[in-house]
Amino acid sequence: MIQDIAPMRFDNAYLSDDNQPRLHDICFIFRDNTVYASNLGGSLELLTYGMISSRQKKLTYLFRIDDTRYYLTDCEVQRYGYKFIPVRELRYAQPKFSVFALMTAYHLYTWYNNNKFCGRCGKEMTHDPDMRALNCSCGNQVFPTIAPAVIVAVVNDNRLLLTKYRGRAFKKYALIAGFAETGETLEDTVRREVMEETGLSVTRLRYYKSQPWGVDSNLLVGFFARLEGSDVIEIDENELSEAAWFRREDIDQESDGISLTSEMIQAFRDGYTG
Repeated sequence: MIQDIAPMRFDNAYLSDDNQPRLHDICFIFRDNTVYASNLGGSLELLTYGMISSRQKKLTYLFRIDDTRYYLTDCEVQRYGYKFIPVRELRYAQPKFSVFALMTAYHLYTWYNNNKFCGRCGKEMTHDPDMRALNCSCGNQVFPTIAPAVIVAVVNDNRLLLTKYRGRAFKKYALIAGFAETGETLEDTVRREVMEETGLSVTRLRYYKSQPWGVDSNLLVGFFARLEGSDVIEIDENELSEAAWFRREDIDQESDGISLTSEMIQAFRDGYTG
């Protein structure tokens, strides 16, 4: 999956004031849902500290991967071969660790950008000196927003429930998915989302894996579940364009090496049922 970058190591320990970036350290410039980068032939090249004019180097430290530091900055740069590219278009670029860094940086950029001013009193927020938080003089303190969501592989003997979203750019088969609501456990979310989208009941929930998905500020939590009762699908046409049972041997969609959904589909193809 996108976060599987071993033997490289992701370190998100907070540093409030890292004043010694090296020329090869990475700097992200985002504009709305785009990032300034190069992606010729699917090879992702990110902006380095050495490419930015010295008079514009105002940086916000994000994290490290191995010995490379990653920063947010907001400046004007013109670099041959670089342009603002939609973040979502880069999910299949290489190397994968750079895509993971990009998505994680975008998650933090979105949070910083959405919390410039206090939601309680409207005053400008300031960076906390000791932890990744934003503070207001009124006492309000805001931490990075993470939205929990479930991915559910519903299994019925040798069959897997596959769906297609309605009205989205992603056209491949996927699994049931949805956000946890206030007061719900993740298990409650699984049962509710499956029922709402397909009219099916599930039992024997088994946790599989989780995945940070920074492009949407999500933490995805994967479950396998067994069908309980009728297998007749009553599709929610507001959410899905298709939902059907597929036998293991009839599934020809292989894992993309990126998403939790595709890995779970591949795991079922390989015989895993939870």
